[in-house]
Amino acid sequence: MGAADGNGGQAAGTVRVGIGGWTFAPWRGSFFPPGLPHAQELHHASRRVTAIEVNGTFYSLFDAATFARWHDEVPDGFRFSLKAHRATTQRRDPAQAAEAVTRFLGSGLQVLGDKLGPIVWPWVPTRAFDAAQVAAFLALLPPELGGRPLQHVLDVRHPSFDTPAFFELLRRHGCTAVHTDSPKWAALADAQAPLAYLRLMRNRAAEPTGYPAAELDAWAAGAQAWVAGGRDAWVFFINGDKERAPAAALALLDRVGTQPGR
Repeated sequence: MGAADGNGGQAAGTVRVGIGGWTFAPWRGSFFPPGLPHAQELHHASRRVTAIEVNGTFYSLFDAATFARWHDEVPDGFRFSLKAHRATTQRRDPAQAAEAVTRFLGSGLQVLGDKLGPIVWPWVPTRAFDAAQVAAFLALLPPELGGRPLQHVLDVRHPSFDTPAFFELLRRHGCTAVHTDSPKWAALADAQAPLAYLRLMRNRAAEPTGYPAAELDAWAAGAQAWVAGGRDAWVFFINGDKERAPAAALALLDRVGTQPGR
């Protein structure tokens, strides 16, 4: 639950909107100004959107020096969402991932401080729901790191996860599931989750803003209704026609009335 506002009511949560990564050649000359040095792309992107989901941490373990550099390049209020390293979940039994989880979380993430957003744990898409396995894995995820609370998000793709038993397990551990808007994957939704984490994957090249205006209006209204109850919403435009992702994020930010830091 969120804190009370100054009038004794429920304070609204925050809508953060972003993109996946910041190194993408087709964005150069459109989202990024022509001639912008590649080394300045994170600085530029973090002043136009309010969050970035980092995919690179899924493939490689980064060090504290890298996280410190990211921290210093982005403005106050900006957040990084990190995909957990593949060794944590891309295995026969994620319940046996204690060492990999500890190694990933101990690689220097705490250096991001309050610029660290949710951590996304991507499961193998073909893995079906197994309550005991999920419960054992969730028990491996610590509630805090370096004295700061952590937000854990499971990215599961198999339709068998769309069951109250899964959502109940997540809530018991203070976690949530990715809600995916995709032509390929099921859209999981839990109205009682502690936060909303959306990955919108239907960007279309024919749409200048990736999504048609009516659909962006609907996503904005849904996000605003969610945060009115004191919980945060994270919305990332990922994949589809990725060239349109920044324009989609900017259009949604305009609709929810959020201004990135400078």
